[in-house]
Amino acid sequence: MSFPATSSFRSVPSHCPTYSLLNSNSAKLHYLISMSLPQNRSPFPRNLNLNLTHSITKVPRNNSPIIRPNLIVRASSKTPNPASDAKLITISSAVTVALAVANRVLYKLALVPMKEYPFFLAQLTTFGYVVIYFSILFVRYRAGIVTNEMLGLPKSRFIAIGVLEALGVASGMASAAMLPGPAIPILNQTFLVWQLAFSMILLGRRYLIYQIAGCLLVAIGVVVAVASGSDTDQMLSGVELMWPGVMIASAAFQAGASIIKEFVFIDAAKRLKGKSLDIFVVNSFGSGFQALFVLLLLPFLSNLKGIPFSELPSYLKSGAACFLKTGAGTSGCEGAPLLPLLYIVTNMVFNISVLNLLKISSAVVSSLAVTLSVPISIYILSLPLPYLPEGASLSPFFLFGTLILVSGLVLYNIAQPVMEDSKRA
Repeated sequence: MSFPATSSFRSVPSHCPTYSLLNSNSAKLHYLISMSLPQNRSPFPRNLNLNLTHSITKVPRNNSPIIRPNLIVRASSKTPNPASDAKLITISSAVTVALAVANRVLYKLALVPMKEYPFFLAQLTTFGYVVIYFSILFVRYRAGIVTNEMLGLPKSRFIAIGVLEALGVASGMASAAMLPGPAIPILNQTFLVWQLAFSMILLGRRYLIYQIAGCLLVAIGVVVAVASGSDTDQMLSGVELMWPGVMIASAAFQAGASIIKEFVFIDAAKRLKGKSLDIFVVNSFGSGFQALFVLLLLPFLSNLKGIPFSELPSYLKSGAACFLKTGAGTSGCEGAPLLPLLYIVTNMVFNISVLNLLKISSAVVSSLAVTLSVPISIYILSLPLPYLPEGASLSPFFLFGTLILVSGLVLYNIAQPVMEDSKRA
């Protein structure tokens, strides 16, 4: 499926932490040029080309007692290139969509051999990322890419990110155990609505009515696309209303964490005097505090999966044996460890891509890109796949929902140049 909607992404100044710094250069250039010249010298030329760097070149004497000063000061300050920014956001969005689709498909495939040990897989990814991210952070620190100023940023925001993401995992697992499968991706799309609301409340961002309507159309399109089928009307029959609410709360926790990450980039641009914050600083400390709070919630999380805390060590041992396909009792673990490892690697790259897109655009744009992957993933998962030979038929509602979703993306991005023009007026 093509991705035409992202071609209209724009880089809005409030979305990009460094944009205002670039715009302010031309208004804040100060030149201190001190010189002493005799009064009988000829006047300076009227047309001077000013720059941050200057040089004074004296014309050599040619049998003339007068030296004409030739003051050459060239100016070139970097100005933002909206076309280049839009192209970068478009490419990054397309890459993020592709990785999001691969992440969802490989997650389903990874659960084929690990279907009895999903909790083990969740813990492996959570704590494995801490080791991987901090290893990459150490290498980048030794290479000088990550500075002491970056590492010295306040950790309170990273703690907040870790708490929210840990709560999102806990509440998501609790509700997922009680909800039917098709209801989970539908309810997760409230993430976009939460993100839009938190962006306005916490970041003070303002959106046009067209942008808000576009985001709502995206959510409606996903609901129509993934909720199609003969059993849709009875999907939540027999389920307490509390559990859909818990899943919506899980999306709110995750959305809050993404907004705090965006605020970290904005605040870091001020603290680091315009220098861009390395994304592995955010990934490493955010994942580290998330793992810490997941560890504190371990007894609660294990009970949610029906595993008594006293039996947790033996469960993890059996999960490791299935993952590595070692020892007896590994029947049904075909596909391990290749499929789980492919998912873990893809998920890590996907998280980096999402954070990079958030860094150069905004949390809402990154969320829109991830949301577009939902119907594409559902379509691919409906096809016969390795280890999932049973396919599924899709109703016309799927195509109709996809059309609504793309319309929402187009509507959201059409509003971007309108907002830019209103700011220039």
